[in-house]
Amino acid sequence: MKAVYPGTFDPITMGHKDLIIRASKIFDVLIVGVALNLQKNPLFSIDKRISFLEKVTDNIRNVTVDHFDGLLVDFAVKHGTNIILKGIRAMTDFEYEFQMAQINQNLNKEIQTLFLVTNQKYSFLSSGAVKEVAINRGSIKSLVPDEVHDEIVSCFRNGMF
Repeated sequence: MKAVYPGTFDPITMGHKDLIIRASKIFDVLIVGVALNLQKNPLFSIDKRISFLEKVTDNIRNVTVDHFDGLLVDFAVKHGTNIILKGIRAMTDFEYEFQMAQINQNLNKEIQTLFLVTNQKYSFLSSGAVKEVAINRGSIKSLVPDEVHDEIVSCFRNGMF
């Protein structure tokens, strides 16, 4: 079974990594789809976000990383799956993701959205929170994967933004 796990990943967090690891044990193939989504005004370029994800998933054999800028349902079909995986941290996530799941199913009746509840220790974590801490020169050591921590910190310290 194959699934797509989409997101902006701006930047990848420990919550994202945890979900990827857990999902890789459920699905034969997991495609992490990095959304271009300019409406969210990402700080990191699409290439940088892909690079971060590739470093973090390098040792997980059944995970691949790709990007998309159109409809998520089209991205899923392109990759030969009808399963979209979404992480849920809180009820506010569920309300938004439930609405998106219904829109996606309206666009393509074959699409199924599966929700995976975030590990409790990461339920507070978001890419936005990571950026806020990093911009203010706080420690993000426990918030982002070790594989990309130094590179993310360097981007903030060297005035990339």
